[in-house]
Amino acid sequence: MGQVEAGDPTPVGDSSLEVLTTLIDYYGLPEDCPGVADLPSRDPYERVAHVEAALAREVGDGRFRPNLVLHEFEAWVFAAADSLGRLRNDQTLADRLTEDTRRAGGPELVNDGLSTAPSKRLLAYCRDYMKTVEGPLAVAELGVDGLRAQCPHVHDWLLGLDA
Repeated sequence: MGQVEAGDPTPVGDSSLEVLTTLIDYYGLPEDCPGVADLPSRDPYERVAHVEAALAREVGDGRFRPNLVLHEFEAWVFAAADSLGRLRNDQTLADRLTEDTRRAGGPELVNDGLSTAPSKRLLAYCRDYMKTVEGPLAVAELGVDGLRAQCPHVHDWLLGLDA
């Protein structure tokens, strides 16, 4: 068994670990993150797959299956627009999120600009939105199957974990 580094709970070469994944927002990754400096195209799905592959190569362990949330966790809240609307008793908010999702072509494709990222849109539409409470509750109500149905990157990630 390998040595344990300070702050690293898993010894190098630990055979009890079958898979390790991440849940990190793609939006705002630093330039020195593997794969960010040489992004291949403007297609969000290609870009995120490129960075995930670069992260996997950097770690160099087949059990590591990086996942970057396209573009950020709040995209999943857009997928759960109806749930958030019910939670907040605000159908207008649900309708705005649904319309943004429709225009973008899906919740994972809602723009990742400085003022138009999903989190920025949520705060613009709802100043008192509680990110760490309402978002997770809405996504939980939507459920994994609902999220998979609307978010191809989530679906592919989960398929990879299932394999």
